[in-house]
Amino acid sequence: MRIGDIAEQTGVSTRALRYYEEQGLLTAERTARGQRVYEERAIERVHLIQQLFAAGLASRTIVELLPCVDTGEASEEALALLRRERDRITESMAELEKARAQLDRVIEISLHPTPEHCPALRTETALRPA
Repeated sequence: MRIGDIAEQTGVSTRALRYYEEQGLLTAERTARGQRVYEERAIERVHLIQQLFAAGLASRTIVELLPCVDTGEASEEALALLRRERDRITESMAELEKARAQLDRVIEISLHPTPEHCPALRTETALRPA
């Protein structure tokens, strides 16, 4: 299959497929004219790569996992890598939750400004020491 055929059947751009090849995620044979030719199983590989990207994994992490995919056996190293990635994502989620809470606070202050948070609401008498 040619790169355009794989792109059409997977919904992935030819540019992305070339990137996958550069990163070692996907392999292609070359014709005498240098055109990429993929085996039929490349479609399934591309779908898997897309699922792993959707799970938040980087291409370098996916490369480390592909040998397990090819053998059908998850190594302890691969499982540890997946757990580390899950922990990284969980930490990122916690950071995003904190950022969202802070943004909610800013929204609340914007909806109900007080002199403490809004200098425009402060009067000269409020600023003088008692």
